[in-house]
Amino acid sequence: MPALRRRVTSVLVISQILGGLGMATGVALAAVLVRQVTGSDALSGLASTASVAGTALLSMPLAALMTARGRRPGLVLAYVIGALGAGVVVLGAIVENFPLLLVGLAAFGAASLANLQARFAAADLALPERRGQSISTVVWATTIGAVLGPNIAAPAGRSVAWLGVPSAAGPFVWAAGVFLLAAVVLQTLLRPDPLLTSRALSPADGSPRERSLSASVRAVRESPTAVLALVTIAVSHTVMVSVMSMTPVALSHHGAGIELIGLVISGHIAGMYAFSPVMGRLADRVGRLAVIGLAVALLALAALLAGTAGPSHAQNAAGLFLLGLGWSAGVVAGSALLTDSVPQPARAPVQGLSDLVMNASAGVGGALAGLIVAQAGYGWLNVIGASLLLPLAALTVRRSLG
Repeated sequence: MPALRRRVTSVLVISQILGGLGMATGVALAAVLVRQVTGSDALSGLASTASVAGTALLSMPLAALMTARGRRPGLVLAYVIGALGAGVVVLGAIVENFPLLLVGLAAFGAASLANLQARFAAADLALPERRGQSISTVVWATTIGAVLGPNIAAPAGRSVAWLGVPSAAGPFVWAAGVFLLAAVVLQTLLRPDPLLTSRALSPADGSPRERSLSASVRAVRESPTAVLALVTIAVSHTVMVSVMSMTPVALSHHGAGIELIGLVISGHIAGMYAFSPVMGRLADRVGRLAVIGLAVALLALAALLAGTAGPSHAQNAAGLFLLGLGWSAGVVAGSALLTDSVPQPARAPVQGLSDLVMNASAGVGGALAGLIVAQAGYGWLNVIGASLLLPLAALTVRRSLG
């Protein structure tokens, strides 16, 4: 088993590096691309909305596929759909068709689903007392590609300008190729399948492996800790996406160029992924609830710094870094707690429900973020984001005392 765990983790790490590179390269300029096509700040928030909406819509179908056939087919299909979506984004940018651009961004979000589900694949064979560390190792692997991606977005855009591709759409050309490479790696090397192996090694369990949304909701409702885990993941992701998606627009309003925007987003992504092993070890050693409390504190501080930054690019960058760090604490601890809280037969569909809820809520947050910034400003966006943390804090305290 130790050798098998190392092999599975190594393959997932490679795929996460590639997937993180593709996602971050495209996402860095997605809002800018939408603004270039539409000429509207209010609509620019729909870039992240379309992407997370696509992730949400595909969450349950791909979870059902994984429940029936294992992790590998679901992860491979997600990356293939993401590559096709990247191609549609490029086409939409060339012909300046906003609806087509949104369709492409929605399909592009499938690659994000592959990145998210990989953390659960790492947990399939992990020992319960090391589950947080296993999840965080795979999350950490995204750092390499995700930090590099925004910094090569501008060169990637220029590299395909001779094809008539707008500079803000060029990164999606590269993303498509990277996603296809990740799919090949998983299809070839993720053997044996971790989820199927976990089932084969588990004691006999007569519980049915239901794939429906209602069955997943029922499994979560039967466990108060699963409810807290789901809320933690959804709130952490919604606050992060809402603020992050509009930060490039806010920075550009204060004179920041593409290179500086890429640097700030790189720092944010480093916060999301680079310190995830720390969060995983903390979740295993001091407890999931303590790390969830830490996530609430970090996200609140991030909103304070970013929301009051004004023309200070350094303060905004610090806020975005803490925003990523808070996301890491919430998602790692929440994912470990969710896996702990439901029986093995229900895990894959419940994990799919988790990705559905987190991306649906973040999609709404991203859509409203553009409108809030257009009507009230970036500072108020951070105030509203911080207010979402209050129910999570209350649930965490209640569970800790109970």
